[in-house]
Amino acid sequence: MTSTTNLGCNYCSTPFFFKAYNNRHYRLSSSTTINHRVRVTMEQLSGLDSDGREFKSANDMWKEHTGDDDKKTQWYSDGVAYWEAVEASVDGVLGGFGQVNDLDIKASEAFLNTLFAELVKDAGKNQHLVALDCGAGIGRITKNLLIRYFNEVDVLEPVAHFINAARESLSPENLLVSDTHRATNFYCTPLQEFTPDEARYDVIWVQWCIGHLTDDDFVWFFNRAKRFLSMHHLFSCSFQIGLKPGGFFVLKENIARNGFVLDKDDRSVTRSDLYFKELFHRCGLHLYKLMDQKGFPGELFSVKMYALTIDTPKKTNKKRTKKQINRPAIIK
Repeated sequence: MTSTTNLGCNYCSTPFFFKAYNNRHYRLSSSTTINHRVRVTMEQLSGLDSDGREFKSANDMWKEHTGDDDKKTQWYSDGVAYWEAVEASVDGVLGGFGQVNDLDIKASEAFLNTLFAELVKDAGKNQHLVALDCGAGIGRITKNLLIRYFNEVDVLEPVAHFINAARESLSPENLLVSDTHRATNFYCTPLQEFTPDEARYDVIWVQWCIGHLTDDDFVWFFNRAKRFLSMHHLFSCSFQIGLKPGGFFVLKENIARNGFVLDKDDRSVTRSDLYFKELFHRCGLHLYKLMDQKGFPGELFSVKMYALTIDTPKKTNKKRTKKQINRPAIIK
């Protein structure tokens, strides 16, 4: 497909991922190692904030910052307000590190190609594919990646001047793709309030924005996205799914070494790999594949890409062998 120029950004009210305190050591309040077969509770995950203050548990941190309706409302409004003061440009939304854009897109495309080859029938050829770009910002990932692979991309972004920039950047006259590929819907809506249309999406892409959500809203978002209830009358309901059959999520996020790190400025939490896997378990999601982002400067947070499925998937285009050990399984 036709390649695009590296303009735009997949960033919304998202936390940025370059934190000087990445190299601070904080502890997991047990001897648990980071392994997807090991379960932890939020009481076992300790962390710190950007001032260096330690929290004994994630629950303690969330209770202090979002423990009642007023605090939770303030948490989300402060996060959006932070990004409302940021310039709607690649360098602006990437915190002055716009030079990592190409590395990010290249790694994401490699990951997406692997998933297409394994999970999508005929690797998506001759199909009408639709994606949702969560935390899309000014449209960086949609423009540089998703719109080349999907016929339609919906853009979800709560910061008004970001989504206005995305709308302009993704207008047909500014795209180097065929007429069969387009940005369709632009939703100026917070992630925690969004419910996708039934069976619309082949892929829901969530990058550098989930850190703004509380744990409860994290779980609630994925549950709404994968399945939500439609009440017909008092004693009857049906399950509807935001993803199409065989669809999957991609979550790309910063990773804390252990526990979590709270950024008090933009109201975001960087979670550890173990923390994420506990939340995936709560969502009832299967971890199909995991890949590390390579090439970012060493002082930055590490970044991981997770492919998540509703059901244990079967590879569409390739047979598994007994030697393959990276098999999808519910996180236990």
